[in-house]
Amino acid sequence: MGKIWIPGWMPVQLLLILTATFFAFVGIGWVLRKQGRSLPKFTQAVLIWVTAFIILRFVLYPPIPSALLKTYMGLITLVLFLLVSSDEESWAEFKRPILKTLGGDTPGFRRIRTVTFVALPLLIGFGTYNTVAPKFEEPIELRTVHPAPPASVKVHGKTFTLQTAENPFRVDESGQYSNEIQQQHVNDNPFDPNASKYMQYVREGGAIFFQNCHFCHGDNLDGRGMFAFAFNPIPANFSDPGTIAQLQETFVFWRVSKGGPGLPREGFPWASAMPPWEQHLTTDEMWKAILFEYWHTGFYPRTWD
Repeated sequence: MGKIWIPGWMPVQLLLILTATFFAFVGIGWVLRKQGRSLPKFTQAVLIWVTAFIILRFVLYPPIPSALLKTYMGLITLVLFLLVSSDEESWAEFKRPILKTLGGDTPGFRRIRTVTFVALPLLIGFGTYNTVAPKFEEPIELRTVHPAPPASVKVHGKTFTLQTAENPFRVDESGQYSNEIQQQHVNDNPFDPNASKYMQYVREGGAIFFQNCHFCHGDNLDGRGMFAFAFNPIPANFSDPGTIAQLQETFVFWRVSKGGPGLPREGFPWASAMPPWEQHLTTDEMWKAILFEYWHTGFYPRTWD
């Protein structure tokens, strides 16, 4: 919850990280050349792959969905193989430690072969079994593909244009809409008697959530409420980076207000059992509950920029 986030920051963040990583690798190479040494091609490829995974999995914020992470890592793996096999000399240098390990007869090489050909296949086999074994819950990845929202929705007689509408409670002390207000209060206590106006709205949204929503979405907003498994699919897991972290706040308002019956045809067969909350809550109550969901999970709503 304490990570820094600025609207539209991810592309700039990625560019800065890649630039810093590039110069770090160049610097390491320069130091090694000064010492008359160099990193083997195999070690370089492994370091680049691991660095890319760490950046995509743990550094970038908001986090990217797991399906996209796998796609990116697959592309990076392909590009690395193209680079190391671009000429015969490079390919021979890349293969050298692999062939040496396969043919070496020292105890060290034998231990490496044991790990490579016994422990590693067992680990991969366990991972494969865990992936393909039948499960009794709906495929999570299908829930990350969100249906396209309408241009506008009408709630309680008022029309909201989703591209321009704003949560009226995401405001600073002067009453002005602020994308940064959540970041400023990530560690605040909503029950503090001297809490800011924003945190008072968060507290009210929490009360609304626990009165109406936690039965399905769970105390930890993880989609594992007491009634969750009575439905197929089970309720959305807000703590997963593939749900509200990928959405504009107005999209969530549309889904909350219209519920499952308001889904377009493309939302089926993975429809939603959520009721249209506009029939039970006021517009302000829905906005406050959404405000609480983002604050509690530590995710920030996507912005149109």
